[in-house]
Amino acid sequence: MLSALILLPLLGAALIGFWPSDISGKFVRRLALVVASITFLWTVVIATQFHPGEVTQQFAESLPWIEVLGLNYNLGVDGLSLPLLVLNGLLTCIAIYSSDESLQRPKFYYSLILLLSVGVTGAFLAQDLLLFFLFYELELIPLYLLIAIWGGAKRGYAATKFLIYTAVSGILILASFLGIVWLSGGSNFALATLNTKTLPLATQLLLLGGILVGFGIKIPLVPFHTWLPDAHVEASTPISVLLAGVLLKLGTYGLLRFGMNLLPEAWTYLAPWLATWAVVSVLYGASCAIAQTDMKKMVAYSSIGHMGYVLLAAASGTPLSVLGTVMQMISHGLISAMLFLLVGVVYKKAGSRDLEVVRGLLNPERGLPVIGSLMIVGVMASAGIPGMVGFISEFIVFRGSFPVFPVQTLLCMIGTGLTAVYFLLLLNRAFFGRLSAQVTNLPRVYWSDRAPALVLAVLIVIFGIQPAWLSRWTEPTITAMVSTQNVVATVSLDKAIRAGD
Repeated sequence: MLSALILLPLLGAALIGFWPSDISGKFVRRLALVVASITFLWTVVIATQFHPGEVTQQFAESLPWIEVLGLNYNLGVDGLSLPLLVLNGLLTCIAIYSSDESLQRPKFYYSLILLLSVGVTGAFLAQDLLLFFLFYELELIPLYLLIAIWGGAKRGYAATKFLIYTAVSGILILASFLGIVWLSGGSNFALATLNTKTLPLATQLLLLGGILVGFGIKIPLVPFHTWLPDAHVEASTPISVLLAGVLLKLGTYGLLRFGMNLLPEAWTYLAPWLATWAVVSVLYGASCAIAQTDMKKMVAYSSIGHMGYVLLAAASGTPLSVLGTVMQMISHGLISAMLFLLVGVVYKKAGSRDLEVVRGLLNPERGLPVIGSLMIVGVMASAGIPGMVGFISEFIVFRGSFPVFPVQTLLCMIGTGLTAVYFLLLLNRAFFGRLSAQVTNLPRVYWSDRAPALVLAVLIVIFGIQPAWLSRWTEPTITAMVSTQNVVATVSLDKAIRAGD
């Protein structure tokens, strides 16, 4: 069942890319959307057959691959990866649906999007360190090309910067994975066979350092964040949806799966520093967002701040806070995708994203009233207004983190207030007031332009009112993971006390 999630988009990419004759962009888009929709529906089928109470990997697949390297084709899904798989399937469909039918080289474009989906899906399913790394690197080239070919005026600079940062991330992650296997005496890279609990604390700290920086670049955390605003500004709207909604989650997923889960003793030792790092990212991202006049760049900087909440919750290491990490990842994926979609519509219709140019877009007669209304919904969700998924995810993060790191949690809560500040600035400048003379006679907005954001808005409200529909898939897995971590940390502390005595 799990291999189908990889093979379907892979075969779809091959079919589209090697289609023997020239075909219209509209036909290619529809074909890619069919493939992505079937893949998404298959993730839903898997979710319906998933048993939340089982904390082990479900639908596991294992095949030998390159035995001399210790590489095996091991796939599995649990409560940590399942919500992210469904999110990836949904946002891939939305990205393809939102793509321009008249874009150049459509066969290459849609093939790359499907290959990007293959890499992300494989990374979430991989139960082998080396297999994860291969899928993690697979998504690098498609995203680089999608920015470099179909991006904005400075697309070459932004794509190259993304490539360099992500390549460094991959090198650090691979070095840490190799160290984990070799130093722990493992015979292969399978997660189930690794025993890292016997490693000395100093060794664990060194390995965890590589994982933290490697995945910290991907998240991204300050000061490794500078590639993200450039990539978002130059990428097309559908690519920004995938980048913010899914690809950043590879970093936070990696921290949980390979950092906290494999090296719990070192993770507990560094937890206060990680919580402080989260505060820096949250406040810096929010402060930079306030200073922006480009709507897309403001949303990009907001992602840096909101992903810092995930690090705070993971550092706290309580069952409630770690549950909040998954909730926050899904919440941010839905909200950021919606905001980027709406900013894309504004840019397409008004010809500008500059807050000094666009004004009064909420005008009911000559503006973009429905888009403005949806933007208000997205802003309210991002600012943590009750009744929306952004509120419940941040509440769980803060409630679970406060008993462990009260000062850091309170400082991160300031970031929530700053979120309201910069998004209110966006709404006030772009949507309220008199319609700017520079953006009059706006083209008509069709329901096809609004549909993707409407779908996300509905999900944001549904999960805000009924968060248990989301958390029930994850909570047992997270509880088991945190229990194991706490046992290891307690045993290590007892050993340290005895050694001191």
